[in-house]
Amino acid sequence: MSSATSSKTSTSSEHQTVQVEFGGQKVGVPKGGYYDRYRMNPNLEEVSRDPAVGPNLDFFRKIPKRLVDSRVGQIYAPNFYYRTKSVQLVFLAPLDTLKSKLPPPLEPLQAIPGYGLVALTFYSYLVCDNDPYNEVSIAIIIRRPGINSYSATQLLSSMWNRTFYGYVLALPVDTEIARVRGVYGYQLPKWLAIINLEMDEHNIKADVTSIDGKFDLMLDVPLPALRAVPSESSIGTNNAINEIDGKWCQVTVQTNPLLGAQTLLPRNVKLSRGQGPLSELLTELGVSTILRMDVLKDAQMILNMPIPLQLCDNTKL
Repeated sequence: MSSATSSKTSTSSEHQTVQVEFGGQKVGVPKGGYYDRYRMNPNLEEVSRDPAVGPNLDFFRKIPKRLVDSRVGQIYAPNFYYRTKSVQLVFLAPLDTLKSKLPPPLEPLQAIPGYGLVALTFYSYLVCDNDPYNEVSIAIIIRRPGINSYSATQLLSSMWNRTFYGYVLALPVDTEIARVRGVYGYQLPKWLAIINLEMDEHNIKADVTSIDGKFDLMLDVPLPALRAVPSESSIGTNNAINEIDGKWCQVTVQTNPLLGAQTLLPRNVKLSRGQGPLSELLTELGVSTILRMDVLKDAQMILNMPIPLQLCDNTKL
């Protein structure tokens, strides 16, 4: 999401890269990649001819990009993710612990008496405007800001409308441009890590390792039976609430699932924790029972620019 300009070209041991500038930072991107060619303003007709993407880009055509002002200058938005996969685990966690991790006036969404929800998500962005990368998110599911209704009502409404609100506590990525974009463009808690997410015919395997080689987190779970989803029939919306330059903002991500599965109380989930920041955070949050697992082996996503919010206290649980 940058109006970055190209400067010099360098060659690493594996890939040839181009140096670009974003938010005052110089980062390397793949030479000839999407960012190098399009600078966040792609020609969708050309993208549709990419065999790694596929021809159906109607989801993106309905939300055209615009040149907008941001905290890092003028950029093209929203950000398009043409081919993605992900696995999300939703845990129960003690409500009081979650409250202590949230800045006021944000409140955790109560799932059952005394417990709220934490989402751990592994993402792999296979084709996107700022080139392939992987990401891991830990977020507390929160009450919809400014809506003074009971948590049970909000939870049922969120499930029915496929719309959730969250406060992101951790968001490591494995490319420098993804880190710089997240930190300087959105003020999100991003840092560099080594991240993998693989899905074969039988299993899902994901892991996170710190840059210094320290084991952090590993997931191993059987792949559930997947079903094809007609494009744009089950669009989900996740809204990340955070402060940007001292003002509350909402960042909306729309997901168009194409092939996936949802499992309640999943079995045979092996989540191994190490000594890294993600494992430590899950321990601090006191996560316990896994209520749900959502797997997307094929999906499209749109990341929108932050919009300002007026928050008020939420009093009903």
